[in-house]
Amino acid sequence: MATPVYVGDEIGATGFRLAGLRVHVPLRGEEAAALGAARADAPLVLVSAAVAERIGDDVLREAQAALAPLVLIVPDLVTGTPAPNLAARLRKQLGLEA
Repeated sequence: MATPVYVGDEIGATGFRLAGLRVHVPLRGEEAAALGAARADAPLVLVSAAVAERIGDDVLREAQAALAPLVLIVPDLVTGTPAPNLAARLRKQLGLEA
């Protein structure tokens, strides 16, 4: 069975590594490549919100829209970057909110 992967900062990676996940701590500019490597062989990819902000919108949107693997953005503990509010984004896209 393949192991889920966390892509994010070193502190978050330590916790996820203890939980049994494989981790990638990308250098600046290598975030999209780390996401691509994680997607190649993991059933689940967790991306810290801070790293997600540094990945191009097109790349991140394509990764999240793919049927497999599941790609989720999780809050970043170091910078305090929250995960995106998916419910608000969907309401806006559906025209229910301005």
